[in-house]
Amino acid sequence: MFQIFKLKNKVKPYEWGSSEWIPSLLGHPNPQGEPWAELWMGVHPEGPSQVSLPGEELLLSALISRDPLYYLGEGVNRTFGTLPFLYKLLAAAKPLSIQAHPSLKQAKEGWNRENREGLALNAPNRNYKDLNHKPEILCALSPFKAMCGFRAPDEIRRHLEALEELCPAQSPLGTALGELNSVLEMNGGLKDFIRLLFGFSPEITGALTNLALQQDILEKNHPEFGEEWRLSASFAELYPGDPALIAPLYLNNIDLKPGEAIYLPAGILHAYIHGFGVELMANSDNVLRGGLTAKHVDVDELVRILNFSPLCPEIIKPPEDRAAFFRYPVPCREFSLSRRKGWGPGTDFSGDGPFILIVTEGRAVISEKNTGEEWILEKGESAFIPAAMAAQGFSLRETYTLYAAGSGALDLPAGV
Repeated sequence: MFQIFKLKNKVKPYEWGSSEWIPSLLGHPNPQGEPWAELWMGVHPEGPSQVSLPGEELLLSALISRDPLYYLGEGVNRTFGTLPFLYKLLAAAKPLSIQAHPSLKQAKEGWNRENREGLALNAPNRNYKDLNHKPEILCALSPFKAMCGFRAPDEIRRHLEALEELCPAQSPLGTALGELNSVLEMNGGLKDFIRLLFGFSPEITGALTNLALQQDILEKNHPEFGEEWRLSASFAELYPGDPALIAPLYLNNIDLKPGEAIYLPAGILHAYIHGFGVELMANSDNVLRGGLTAKHVDVDELVRILNFSPLCPEIIKPPEDRAAFFRYPVPCREFSLSRRKGWGPGTDFSGDGPFILIVTEGRAVISEKNTGEEWILEKGESAFIPAAMAAQGFSLRETYTLYAAGSGALDLPAGV
């Protein structure tokens, strides 16, 4: 007999989180006002989901290990041997650190290198927590602001020149900004630009902080860069002395409407600034940070894994009509993301591999086709659907919006 498994999930109370978004979706009181930053759904050991069976509670990973072919399906079990994705709710009330993620090859090399060096997994200067890469998709549930990918060098230079106008002649900061511009002018050298920026002395980064806080003057002189000045000023207040406070001048600013998404492959420098969304990624926690953080920033390793080609990620937009089903196209073997909407009558759901569903609006009633057995998922509830049940298919009805995480296209090349 087929069945679904409602999930009990781990909340990550990182300081940048929101006290409202995740508790509100889950219908869970948060009287202490804790910053609920992420809710993890999956089998990652740093935040594994649990399921309930008659007389026992067990990890989702333990359930899957009892019958991998049934729960994962033949293709996912053969290719990965485990649930290959990590699914999250992400609630950013304050900016996350600027970061990038390694490719599969880079992750394996970094993991082995740090193991040889004897770095403990929980060491603050450890970069690689596992052997996996971490491509990811972020889909907005609220208006969502992010920074993603390098701007073109000429565009960065125009921003820096606007900053230089406020610097006294031959001042240390003016000279430093001129050097940044020279690096970009000579060869479009974004790699050299990052190395130079993160090599600035505390004197220079302190002066840069003070300059960024002159938001009103910057906006008056160059209103066309208003968003860049406002973001840089907010970062200067949160992280004074951090050279990455001018990241809005060299990274693309992205605004997502609810339902819109961006896909980030390996090596793309990015930061989530403000908003609530679902995030789906390969089952990894490998992060190389690039500023706006009190945590470890390894500039040499960051530069080694970054893609320095200017890139503004495409915003993936669902159809404007009330489409009942939309799958976000991503070139990834580990995962796929789809949005499903219902307005009463039942619609069929089927697919290859296992799924995790989370209801973000209304409630969904799931019906097993052969027996008619039903399960109800209320707003904020999530469930694991075994591959065998997904292959057979089931029905969804009532009024709801849900986001479904499943496995990706297994015929893609490894590492994609």
